[in-house]
Amino acid sequence: MDAGAARAGSAPSAGSAPSAPSASPAASAPSASSTPWVPLAALNMRVRRRLSLFLNVQSLVAADWTTLAEELGFEYLEIRHLEAYPNPTGRLLDAWEGRPDASVGRLLELLAKLGRHDALEELGPSIEEDCQKYILKQQQEESEKPVQVPAVDSSVPRTVGLAGITTLDDPLGQVPERFDAFICYCPSDIQFVQEMIRQLEQTNYRLKLCVSDRDVLPGTCVWSIASELIEKRCRRMVVVVSDDYLQSKECDFQTKFALSLCPGAHQKRLIPIKYKAMKKEFPSILRFITVCDYTNPCTKSWFWIRLAKALSLP
Repeated sequence: MDAGAARAGSAPSAGSAPSAPSASPAASAPSASSTPWVPLAALNMRVRRRLSLFLNVQSLVAADWTTLAEELGFEYLEIRHLEAYPNPTGRLLDAWEGRPDASVGRLLELLAKLGRHDALEELGPSIEEDCQKYILKQQQEESEKPVQVPAVDSSVPRTVGLAGITTLDDPLGQVPERFDAFICYCPSDIQFVQEMIRQLEQTNYRLKLCVSDRDVLPGTCVWSIASELIEKRCRRMVVVVSDDYLQSKECDFQTKFALSLCPGAHQKRLIPIKYKAMKKEFPSILRFITVCDYTNPCTKSWFWIRLAKALSLP
């Protein structure tokens, strides 16, 4: 084979469509078993953009992003919604990232299953590099954690009465406090949360909201307590979306955890609220869920009625 023929089989450029997938996987491509537990978030934007060059192009001889979306469990209407974006593969990865099975290993497994060995061969080294960086970062963070000293017994007898996590928990831990909804919010949005308390708790709706600053006892682990409350104590979760919300790691964790409990929002468990104008783009992982919009003057009078009824559903 001459040099010109060798160049013809090289990877696609940004302005050209990828060639049809090769017949067998390349040896340099990472396997799903080598990166099974690394989350999808480990892949940087450069790798995602390059993957989009392969999957955005629809072809009769190669599986594209729509086939991948079906394998990931996305429904027909969700896929049709993604078609409106100039980079549907990127949007698909963003939406999938909030689901519990979103991992690099799963992505590699599906690309191999769909016969996209061309993408695996071209992106393999970059994916491997991103995974190694993620693993090293996790190991570094683990090594920097403070050493936990052994628990020191107090002279005061201990009882199970100290096991509660909310202010109204049963002292013996036998009857945990339960709520109609967990409120996911940033400290800067606390005034709207207080208005929500007045409208939903102190009116005839008589709903019971879980507001961390008011209801959760101090001294508890933020992540584990939020998981316990969202999964086992609260029937719904209300997300107060704002520009500050997009910067909050705590809100990001709570939202993705709630989405993992009801993939595709089939159980109407999560309710996003937009209560003021935003300068930044609405989070992609919430775009498939009906939003309760407080900023629309035409529907503002119905806002609290709609929200209350949604939280009152069994």
